[in-house]
Amino acid sequence: MTPHDDRMLLDTPFGSRVQAACELREWEPWKGYASPIAYEDMELEYFAVRNATGVFDLTPMTKYRIGGPDAAAFLNRLMTRDVGKIRPGRVGYAVWCNDAGMALDDGTLFHLSRGDYRLCAQERCLDWLLTSALGLDLTIIDETAEVAALAVQGPTSCAALRAMGLEGLEALRPFGLRHYPFDGGELMVSRTGFTGDLGYEVWVAPAHAEALWDALFAAGRNHLIRPMGNAALELARIEAGFIQAGVDFVPAEQVVRHGRARSPFELGLDWLVDFDKGHFTGRGALLRERAQGSRFRFLRLDVEGNKPASESFILNKRGETVGHATSAAWCPSAKRNVALASLEMPWGRPEDELYAEIYTSRELRWTRVEARCHIIDGPIWDPPRRRQTPAPDF
Repeated sequence: MTPHDDRMLLDTPFGSRVQAACELREWEPWKGYASPIAYEDMELEYFAVRNATGVFDLTPMTKYRIGGPDAAAFLNRLMTRDVGKIRPGRVGYAVWCNDAGMALDDGTLFHLSRGDYRLCAQERCLDWLLTSALGLDLTIIDETAEVAALAVQGPTSCAALRAMGLEGLEALRPFGLRHYPFDGGELMVSRTGFTGDLGYEVWVAPAHAEALWDALFAAGRNHLIRPMGNAALELARIEAGFIQAGVDFVPAEQVVRHGRARSPFELGLDWLVDFDKGHFTGRGALLRERAQGSRFRFLRLDVEGNKPASESFILNKRGETVGHATSAAWCPSAKRNVALASLEMPWGRPEDELYAEIYTSRELRWTRVEARCHIIDGPIWDPPRRRQTPAPDF
């Protein structure tokens, strides 16, 4: 009996391969599935995604298939961005809100073909989607269990996939889609990911999952391919400055105490709000917020020293609490001690002097440090290869 059987967690279609590769036998639940924290060594897995290829089983990610004559209109009303600009064969990052303009979740919207979409999200939101679709001619299906997927990320990811026989993949632009025959079925490849590096996500029916794992790792052997767990992915996404629902913000439907939800403006996602496209859920509230100002500001911070500011309060120069770190890590490739933080307005201006209140424990002794923070403008990890087309052949 494996450790996760005791907790009644499901295996993904890659389960047999994941269990064989996971030497540490350390698992955590992800939407009812057993997901490895690390396979062998978290640092080796992190450096694989920054220097070679890391492979992450992202099958448990919530996936909804949305199709029909009114699918485009529905999604454009649901989301804050203009969905009409996401052409067939393309993928778009999106956020959606409640009527109060508070973020319910963010995710990626795949425009598979005209009138046919796949929405990938962290949270389950089928009830919200179905309620929002009343009176429209479309279907919404939870296809989480019907689609197996791997994130193939890192400098040699394109080379590894090409060695598997995916010819012409180097020409795929960021947020593009391609389809290939595979194992008697079809393999969809998107140039997407959650690591801030060159990378792809590969999508296949569960019946072909094990064949995909075997073919990928055989082809990527000379490209130093390695499976990676949640801990390595978490470090990579913090280094890239990406936010995560349930970590950096509380989805609006899950908030218990008033005022704890966040709007797209308060998450630094104002670039995803398009007021010119017409009505969408939360538009009125977001227009008022734009006119009156936001309550919070979301920042990336460079924290002095090498002690991660996890769950730290952010202080001003008078020692007053003005915010908190939502995610934090020492990022080896960026060589920076990074924190993602939510601050009360008006704090977070370039001239503000900010400190992270960090507590660390060594040999049963706690130490308190006030580490100076510097605001980071722009992505923390953003190598040219991430967008380079054709993709480099390392």
